[in-house]
Amino acid sequence: MHNHTSAKTLAAVRIATGVFFLFFGEYKLADSVFARIAFPQQWLHEFISQGAVGFYARFLQSVVLPHHVFFGYAVGAAEAFIGISLVLGLWVRAASVLGVLHMINLVLATWWEPGHNVPAWRYLGAELDHLPLLFLFLIFFTAGAGRTWGMDGVLERHKKSVLDSLARGE
Repeated sequence: MHNHTSAKTLAAVRIATGVFFLFFGEYKLADSVFARIAFPQQWLHEFISQGAVGFYARFLQSVVLPHHVFFGYAVGAAEAFIGISLVLGLWVRAASVLGVLHMINLVLATWWEPGHNVPAWRYLGAELDHLPLLFLFLIFFTAGAGRTWGMDGVLERHKKSVLDSLARGE
């Protein structure tokens, strides 16, 4: 990123987004109630019966629901990884890919929540929890958002230093 102010702004947004994901992941991992009770009874049943796109509802019903404890913890672990990665600025591109996939998962699981045959804007409006985060992850990925105020930048500078030393024969 060429503009230093933009890079700092992006870093601040990356860190703030990471803090959100730390909270999202923490409550899912710290208490078994989410994976064992809330995930299947509250979320999955609602996704399957009301919100999910047809093929995805079948996937949730046949694959995820029978293994809800595993998937409940997997969601928490993915969110915690995203949070840690974004806060530290470490492996931001990998975390961003995971974040995009997670948001696509949530869009597929909740698309029909407004109902069927309603105006298109209602579907997009209902996805305001997911689509802006998906776009942020795309921005973090393409901008290399971990280079400013992050470990990705430290590692990149270290790697460059080592390669420069090798090139000089040191």
